[in-house]
Amino acid sequence: MLSGDQAITCQERQGAMEENRLIQLVAEAQSGSRDAFGELMSEFESSVFAVVMKRLRNTTEAAEVTQEVFLRALRKLEQLREPLRFVGWLHRIAVRLSINHALRRPPESAQSPEVFAAVTESRGSEPWEEVVTSERATQLRAGIEKLREMDRDTLVAFYFHGQSLQEMSDHFASPVGTIKRRLHTARHRLREQLADMQPA
Repeated sequence: MLSGDQAITCQERQGAMEENRLIQLVAEAQSGSRDAFGELMSEFESSVFAVVMKRLRNTTEAAEVTQEVFLRALRKLEQLREPLRFVGWLHRIAVRLSINHALRRPPESAQSPEVFAAVTESRGSEPWEEVVTSERATQLRAGIEKLREMDRDTLVAFYFHGQSLQEMSDHFASPVGTIKRRLHTARHRLREQLADMQPA
């Protein structure tokens, strides 16, 4: 039976072997090995799907975007300088493509009148029944696309995905108070974007 120190040493060696294997696979994939990239895909496909599914909440769309993530990763893999950062790099691609996909949804599915009214709420605004049209919903999505990543992620999580403040706190690993401030700031910046998009 292994002692405690021996068991820890074995675990450390196993972790090192896993890291070495990741480095090897990424290097081989960067050199053009489809087999190596296929192994990376098999290893991380489920985690990428989970990242995408959390944002899109639609199995069919999540499966499509997951495939798109790996196609994008294959094309951009040579740009990855540190192989050990592969997983985080892959997940960032997944987040970005998920948001882009959500924003490309038709207005009627991507944005409800209630959500539009909440996002653009400001003193003196007209009732949402008069304001919300297909054109305005399209402008909303265009405005969100122009926001910085943190603002965009915050609005999409709250309004498009219906996450509670606590769920967002867990997802972004930030206190609820911080999430509230981010949401307030993101709303303000979105209103500014929408104002700039209005005809003179």
